[in-house]
This record gives sequence, C-alpha cells and structure tokens, in this order.
Amino acid sequence: MDADLSSPLIELRGIRKTYVMGSQLVHALDGVDLDIGRGEYVAIMGASGSGKSTLMNLLGCLDTPTEGHYSLNGVQVEELNDEELARIRNREIGFVFQTFNLLSRTTALRNVELPLIYRGMPRRERLERARATLERVGLGDRVDHQPNELSGGQRQRVAIARALVTDPSLVLADEPTGNLDSATSVEIMELFDALHEQGNTVLLVTHEPDIAEHAERRIVLRDGQVLRDERNGEAA
Repeated sequence: MDADLSSPLIELRGIRKTYVMGSQLVHALDGVDLDIGRGEYVAIMGASGSGKSTLMNLLGCLDTPTEGHYSLNGVQVEELNDEELARIRNREIGFVFQTFNLLSRTTALRNVELPLIYRGMPRRERLERARATLERVGLGDRVDHQPNELSGGQRQRVAIARALVTDPSLVLADEPTGNLDSATSVEIMELFDALHEQGNTVLLVTHEPDIAEHAERRIVLRDGQVLRDERNGEAA
C-alpha cells in the first residue's frame, strides 16, 4: 500500500537503544520522539556519546531499536527482518559517508550503478540512469574515471550520485564534508542545498556548526535524548 503523502516521512515514538557493555547497560538512545516531514532539510548534532551515530544507524535501517516504533514512509521498520531491512535501505535511503565508500578499482559510472544492480534493474536502464545522475551532480565528463583519478570533492559527488540514483525518499549524509578542505566543503554543501531545493529530504549528521547552518532545522542530542529541536536561526 502506498504511504500517506500527508504524513511525516519519518516518525519515531519512544525510541530506545540499549547496548550491553560488560556488566553494564548503556542507553545510547533513551526515549526519542521525532517527526521529519517530506522535503525537510535537517541537521542532527551532538557531542561524542550523545547518541547521534546510533540515531543515524536506526534512521538508515542499519540497526533496529530495542524499544519503540519507527515508521519510514509508512513502513514500520522495527518489524522488519534483515532481508526486509536491506530492501528498504535500497529503495528508500541514499547514503553519503565521510569516507565516500567507493569501490577503488571501478569507474564512477559503475560505482553509481551498484544500488541498481542490487535492485535487479536491466543493465541498459541502470547505466542510463547512472550516467544521468552523474551529470546531475556535475560529473558527466568523469563517468569513466576511477576514484584515484578524482579529487576528494569529485569522489564525494560520485558518492552523492550513488545515493541519488535510486530516487530515495531520504538522503542520509554522515559527516559528508569531514574529509574535505574548506573550499571543497562549500561546493559539496551547495550541492546538498540544491538537492533540497529540488524537493529531496536531506538529513545531515554533523558536529560542525557551519555545516548544520545549511539545514532549515537543527536537532541536538545529549545523553541519548533530544536536547533541542529548533529551526535554524531560532537559537540564541
């Protein structure tokens, strides 16, 4: 059944994630309630140990909560098995990582088509879509280049194209400028800004205030709980 487009893309209710560390229980997330609407541009911030990485893993369907309910585009994620989680990651989420996570001996085009191979799309269709997506991020003339032939910024653009090629509901970026110099970081964030303006839901996980400033909304975590949830510009 199709999701209700009037409902939030993401709904978290009473989310808890507990890890056993030796004889202790660590509450990485402790009762998180959160809605993120379709087309929002959100930054998640927090110090080391705040729970932001755990929250990113849950939002990205890389993990499931110990307690609580997570709905992504109308699907109850906590009810899914590993195979179903892999399927929803492929269909609903585009990941962008700090370390790019590209296949080193494979061209930009082949890197970008990879999620479509997992989806079972015919070769001609997936290559056409991968090429068009590389053009969308400004790399139409680099389709046959391998990662070692590209700059850091270009590699991150390939990673962004790979995230976009499946037309995901959510673009989830983990410290997307962490390995880039300042000038290149500006270029990459301008690309994320443009993606949001085109209607994409973009979620940034970052510890850098200047990166978070690009988002419309900022969610700050501390000790596994939401400390602040504010529109950018509202904070004192």
